[in-house]
This record gives sequence, C-alpha cells and structure tokens, in this order.
Amino acid sequence: MAQTLEIYQSLWAMEQRIPGEVEATPEAMLERIAAAGYHGACLDPNVAEIGDCLKLGGTFEALGLACMVNAFPHDTDSLEPLLEMAAQLQATQLNVIGGVMPLSAVDAIPVIEAWLAMAAKFPFPVLLETHRNGTLNDLFYTLEVLEHLPELRLCADLSHFVIDRELQLPLSTIDHDHFTRILEHSDSFQGRISNNQQIQIALDFPQHDAWVAQYRRWWEQGFQAWSDRQSQDATLRFLVELGPPPYAITGADQRELSDRWSEGLLIRRWVEDLWQGVNASHL
Repeated sequence: MAQTLEIYQSLWAMEQRIPGEVEATPEAMLERIAAAGYHGACLDPNVAEIGDCLKLGGTFEALGLACMVNAFPHDTDSLEPLLEMAAQLQATQLNVIGGVMPLSAVDAIPVIEAWLAMAAKFPFPVLLETHRNGTLNDLFYTLEVLEHLPELRLCADLSHFVIDRELQLPLSTIDHDHFTRILEHSDSFQGRISNNQQIQIALDFPQHDAWVAQYRRWWEQGFQAWSDRQSQDATLRFLVELGPPPYAITGADQRELSDRWSEGLLIRRWVEDLWQGVNASHL
C-alpha cells in the first residue's frame, strides 16, 4: 500500500459575488468541481446551515464527490450537531474553526479538550484549523496551546498567520522554527497564498513571486513531515480555498483582478507535483 493524496475544492470559494449577477446553485457548483476532477468538495456550515448542507448529500453521492467539512461552532456544545451532520454526509474529515476565543491559551484548553472528546465518537479525523477570528486565531497563541496539548492535530491555513503577524521575507530563524512547529502538527493543508498585508494575492503577479515560492516550500515541508510520521496507507487531504471578494482583491469596477478558478487549478498542479516529489524521496 502507498500513501495517497486527495485534493478538494471549497464550495464557498466557488461563489463569484459579482454585483448584479445571480450565483450558480450549489448543485451546479458541485458539478463543475466534479467535472474538473477534484476528489471532493468542502462545506462551511454553522449550526443554522446544517439543513441546507444535508440537502446536498444526494448531489455529492451522484457526482462521486467526497465531502470535507469546515465546521463553525459558535460555542462548545454546537460542535456536536455539526459532527453529526458530517457523519450523515459520510465526510472524510472535519476542520474546526471555533467561535470560542478565550483571551488566554490556558483558558482555551478545556474547550478544545471537550471538542476532541466529542470528535472521538466519530470515524473521521477532526482537526483544529489555524484561522483568524477563530479559536486558533494567532500564531503565538497556537504555539502556547500546543505546549499544553502536544497531541493536538491541525489543519494548516498558513495565510492567516502570515497576515496576522505581518511576517517578513526572508524568514528569520525564529519565524522559520515557529512555522516548522505548526507544520509538524498539521495533518491537512489549505491552499491560499497571502502576503503580509493581504489575505489572498494573485498568483501570477511578479510582485508576489517570493510569497508564492515561500508557500510552496511550506507545503512541501509539511507534506514531507506528514509522510514521515504516517503509515503507508494514510491519506493526505489538501483543500483549495481561494475565497471570493473581499478575500479576492477587486478593482474599482468591483471585479476581481485575477481568475480564481484557474488559480485553484494551478495550485492543484503544484500540490500534485510537490506530492510526487515527496513520494519519490521515499523510494
């Protein structure tokens, strides 16, 4: 048996948000994701949106798409119904972007432990996502949490930490070590590239080359660390998640400056190439 890679596309990231234009239906978005050859799609519900997500179960099944869930519990107890929803959709993974944000990392530990106890009853991995305006809002805060919960596994969306810390390139030794620690705790990764001032940047603008290269290095490092510690039959899941405006930068005409769909496909190709390199290093 060999380790495998699955690449998902975010359903939220399929939104266009063009003024005056009607969005495609979620079903049509899922059809486009399936036609492009993604392994699956990711849903981003809070508790109030569980019913809408469950209605998409038949579409996932008909299209042969696997389901990933980014769950947004607004308090400790509301993760439970989101886990149950994910189980009904036969989700392969659930990532928690928690709405519970204690001021101190120590105070976050009981909340995270309660979520991990809930998660233990379900058959899919449940990871805590690195995300602004969430439980793991900040790089330093997350590093403190990991001091108390070294067993905690993460879903790494590094863009949030880069912009939160106004990270500088080239990385200092200290910053490199901090991000290495996050990567060593990460069992899944998300595909967005930021710089230290903008949460999502166009991939082919020359002024962004250094940041694109840095993210590719981080992903390769994270994939390698994941592969080294996992069993031979393990599956790594990567989520392409290029968000619509205001994540995507727009001009005065309120139109995006780049083609997110094409950029997502480009990230997928990069990730596939990086994964092949990691696999080759094990031969």
